[in-house]
Amino acid sequence: MTEHDSSITRRQLGRHLREAREAVGMTLEETSTLMEWGKSSLQRLEKGLNQKVRIRDLDGLIEIYGIEDEEAAGLRGLAKEAAEKSWLHEFGDLIPANFSVYMGLESAARRLTVYQPDLVPGLLQIADYARVLAQTASPTDTAMELAGRVQLKMRRQQLINRKIKPASMDVVLFESVLRRMVGGRAVMEKQLRSLADASTRPNITIRVLPFSAGMPTGEQIGPFVVLEFGEDGRGNPIEPTTVYAEGYTSDMYSEKVGIVQRYTQAHKQIQQAALDENDSRILLRMSSREYQRERRPI
Repeated sequence: MTEHDSSITRRQLGRHLREAREAVGMTLEETSTLMEWGKSSLQRLEKGLNQKVRIRDLDGLIEIYGIEDEEAAGLRGLAKEAAEKSWLHEFGDLIPANFSVYMGLESAARRLTVYQPDLVPGLLQIADYARVLAQTASPTDTAMELAGRVQLKMRRQQLINRKIKPASMDVVLFESVLRRMVGGRAVMEKQLRSLADASTRPNITIRVLPFSAGMPTGEQIGPFVVLEFGEDGRGNPIEPTTVYAEGYTSDMYSEKVGIVQRYTQAHKQIQQAALDENDSRILLRMSSREYQRERRPI
């Protein structure tokens, strides 16, 4: 892979196609026969190794697997984006709003290194906190649509909650996350208590960057996640480490080594300036109790 050749979109496309095949109970051999391909051709596509994906081939798989229209549109967008050999992806109109590129990456991750200056990360949100954010972001949603959004976020949390090989999270939260009231004092009380409890688990580390720490990097940095995907039997990365930087109108995904290193270094600087794990847990519990006291009648 050259410096300007990203496999992010190809890997995402391949992952979705593999999951669609498995969902209908088809083997590689069965699908390959229907497509009049060799088995290795389908394997390469599912692993994201094909430099170019023809839309007519993709449409054939969409038909075989019975993929719904919205997801199919997302897959076609990924195929078109894969043709653009760029390490920076701002998917824009190519990908439907409800088709999440990030969730595919997240579901395959073995380790997530997170910095969040404004909100509790989705994988650590309680349902009440997530519901307030979803309702604020999409005020015209029906009750059923809102419930679906919250349920989806709760399902995502199986990544770190499952008993067998849960993914690990190393999180730094800016103190503003604790002070920004989302949904009122009762919600914040429960959310911060939940964070403190989560930080006692062996696969989750949470540190708080206090206001007094200033700006450890000397530059303003928005929320980001560094996703690692584990190693194969030979000690090689299963997939390239990827940075996801969240934006308002577009998100950045990069597996370019220099970009990954810069974000990794930024997280280390922020982490070094943050409170340690124990003091962060104490602050989370104290803040939770403060919200509890504030909502009691005088």
